Amino acid sequence: MEPGSVISARTLTPVTGPAVAVPDSARLIHLQFRRFAGCPVCNLHLRSIVRRHQEIEAAGIREVVVFHSPAEELRKHTDDLPFAVIADPRKRLYREFGVEQARRALLSPRAWGPIVWALVTGVWAVLRGREKLPAPSQPGGRLGLPADFLILGDGIGGDGRVVAAKHGEHAYDQWSVDELLELAARAPRPDPAP
Repeated sequence: MEPGSVISARTLTPVTGPAVAVPDSARLIHLQFRRFAGCPVCNLHLRSIVRRHQEIEAAGIREVVVFHSPAEELRKHTDDLPFAVIADPRKRLYREFGVEQARRALLSPRAWGPIVWALVTGVWAVLRGREKLPAPSQPGGRLGLPADFLILGDGIGGDGRVVAAKHGEHAYDQWSVDELLELAARAPRPDPAP
């Protein structure tokens, strides 16, 4: 799945909250693929999304986050997130969007700094009762790579077309909030009515 690809319309069921239409008729969808429930590196990134969630929504973007953990495991880690979290334990969406796993997820030197910081802040959050440890066994593995897709909905001048995509090269290789907002600002929009 690359820029220019068109995704078929679907409804995704989050672990909590109402169903999510992808594409969304009124907003851009930022569909991001993470690793597993409780992943310290994923949590580090998601905290940056949570801190700026109002700004993201004001830019006309709806966050939808996919994990390859089962819904019951995800609920333990994501009940306070202000956006849709989707369980995909069979990795159907991961395959459809070409999201991979590889040893380089953790072995890339570019990931080591964020991994250390994620572990330090994650342990502190667990000790304070703000986060829970991940399950010791991860059926989908621990070597997943992140991916981001910005999808244009039909009500905003699109047809479910992917307008931007990033397939991560290591565990912490994803769009920052600033990059997401910049991509959204450049996304095609419908011409105003005459």
